[in-house]
Amino acid sequence: MLLKSLGPGVITGAADDDPSGIATYSVAGAQLGTKLLWTSLLTWPLMAAVQFMCARIGMVTGQGLAGNLKKRFPAWLLWAFIVALLAANTINIGADLAGMADAAQMLSGVNSHLFVVGFAILISWATIRLRYNQIANVLKWLVLALFAYPITAFVVGTDWDRVLRDTVVPSLPHTRAEWAMLVAILGTTISPYLFFWQASQEVEEEKAAGQSTLVKRRGATDQELQMRGIDVGVGTFFSNLAMFFIILTTAITLNRHGITNIETSRQAAEALRPFAGNFAATLFTIGIVGVGFLAIPTLAGSSAYAFAETFGWRQGLDKKLKQARSFYAVILLSTAVGVGMDFAHINPVKALYWTAVINGLLAPFILVAILIVAADKKLMQGQPSSRLGWAVVALTTVAMFAAGVAMFVV
Repeated sequence: MLLKSLGPGVITGAADDDPSGIATYSVAGAQLGTKLLWTSLLTWPLMAAVQFMCARIGMVTGQGLAGNLKKRFPAWLLWAFIVALLAANTINIGADLAGMADAAQMLSGVNSHLFVVGFAILISWATIRLRYNQIANVLKWLVLALFAYPITAFVVGTDWDRVLRDTVVPSLPHTRAEWAMLVAILGTTISPYLFFWQASQEVEEEKAAGQSTLVKRRGATDQELQMRGIDVGVGTFFSNLAMFFIILTTAITLNRHGITNIETSRQAAEALRPFAGNFAATLFTIGIVGVGFLAIPTLAGSSAYAFAETFGWRQGLDKKLKQARSFYAVILLSTAVGVGMDFAHINPVKALYWTAVINGLLAPFILVAILIVAADKKLMQGQPSSRLGWAVVALTTVAMFAAGVAMFVV
């Protein structure tokens, strides 16, 4: 039952640890050491509650998140959400491609610009040519790339007593820079593109099961919701486990030896080599490339689903290019702009970090809208979110608002 339940939740959870997340967690570990390890323990239940609420919306309404927001909120507000989502996702795609290419250059010695173009073409081709089931199966296997980070941490070795203390005893930020780092961690962990992707994947799963019309997709059984809860719980657990070990690995190597300024993901991996050895540095690098292949279709796809549902376009990864031209145009355009960013010599780690900060500031506003939809009995077909789930997501929203405010006023 556990294996059968694994699907959209695992893919979404793993996609959360994209090169953007890896860069953000690496910067956190390099600059602050193990001080923010406790965030990985806190964000697991918060992220799980948010993603399950989005999954529930998709499962019981038969529509993606943007389609439901369209019914409940004025058009101008939804447009603001999806334009901000597209902008953040496009920057993220560009920085992710650059991070993957830097890592691939480190492994092969081939110029990173060639890898940027090659990765973009390969991912775009696969997204357009393969059907949803094929894409989902590939993405599930790419989740294994996350195991590179726990292995790396154990290869390096550390003081586990101190790690345990910093994990279970929260240490609140004291400066504006530290609050900004917390906002970035929250933004890359509880990220808007994951909200839209999770709900849309539920719709794709139902379509793949033969529920081709909206009427057929409405409603979900208790067993279906329970299985998705397991799926989301497992996916978010491994996502936060990888986060924990990335912060830990960079803290016990880079921060301990005074290396706090990271400009590229390749630099982060190379900096590990003198202290962790070739094997650990190579594992770290492979993880960046593998998770990038998982994350970029998720980033581009979430923007495409949001625009398609808002403007009523034909949509879906099960559609051919000629059947959903506008939907795939968003995917191709955002990927192409991302490639252009690499040739504009934009610092990838700084772009990734500030994208995470933007996501951290945008996410609580979208979460307010999600909470309203999840509590609407009419929209939710008489299956609204549970009180406990709603309360946890509300707490998440308040925490993200508070961190964002603290970043500007401390």
